[in-house]
Amino acid sequence: MRLLTSAAAVAAGLAVASDARAAEWNMPTPYADSVFHTMNIVAFAEDVAAATDGELTITVHSAGSLFKHPEIKDAVATGQVEIGEVLISLLSNEDPVYGVDSIPFLATSYADARALWNASRPTIEDLLEEQGVTLLFAVPWPAQGLYTTEVIESAEDMVGVKFRAYNAATSRVAELMGAVPTQVEVPEIPQAFATGIVDAMITSPSTGVSTSAWDFVEYFYTIDAWIPKNMIVVNQRAFDGLSPELQDAVLEAAARAEARGWEMSEAETAEKTQVLIDNGIAVSEPSPQLAADLDVIGETMTAEWLAGAGDEGTAIIEGFENLR
Repeated sequence: MRLLTSAAAVAAGLAVASDARAAEWNMPTPYADSVFHTMNIVAFAEDVAAATDGELTITVHSAGSLFKHPEIKDAVATGQVEIGEVLISLLSNEDPVYGVDSIPFLATSYADARALWNASRPTIEDLLEEQGVTLLFAVPWPAQGLYTTEVIESAEDMVGVKFRAYNAATSRVAELMGAVPTQVEVPEIPQAFATGIVDAMITSPSTGVSTSAWDFVEYFYTIDAWIPKNMIVVNQRAFDGLSPELQDAVLEAAARAEARGWEMSEAETAEKTQVLIDNGIAVSEPSPQLAADLDVIGETMTAEWLAGAGDEGTAIIEGFENLR
């Protein structure tokens, strides 16, 4: 009996050790430590550790050091890691619903972005749940603006302009404006402008600063084309394996991180836009005509998105309009 009791005690000890290991989560993220998204996630991990007295720790692996960006969601779904960060629209090839926050000129303010998120979140949660993934929170990037080498008063002024594209949506925007899209990745932006490959682009103030846009463009129009978001997701089995107290701690830290992240995004927008101004770029709102032209493009691309997203997409847009 003594031997059996000892064996049982060892087994129990191993079970406790296993539980302890299960409370050490790895979290891949796509961006560098200096990016505000990563800073917010590090604060989230610290909040979780503090709230759980170290019973749950989250190790952040930034800058794609553990998994590359396109691999992160699947790594979470298959249990290779417990938690991760991903740009929501990166998953739009799986389902059009994931691309709703990247429809140009649909949600062009943080208030609209929040309304769109509230309208789309339940559907996105359902899609993730089907793959064994739980959504914790989401944080937006700064809105996308228009950088040009010439004054732009209307979409007609963009006809024939060589336009930097980085995905299907930006290529489609260029086509609808009559511009000529050319695929250019972020590290290649300065060289592309310097060699005349492109003369205009749509991107955030953050990217404008990181690429020293003042070296190759003169104008930045705050068209707020779209406000894309990153989401933090967790493996459902890993989450279910936590005690109710630990689950509550994670959810409370996630709610704080979402609120903090939205504030950080707005602050990032103002800060980086001021850097553009300080370096000589003329920053202005779009003219009434350009704004009207872009609204038409937004309506066209919303209709195109709805054609692919079906009834779920229609419900999201209707919910968004009701929440605005």
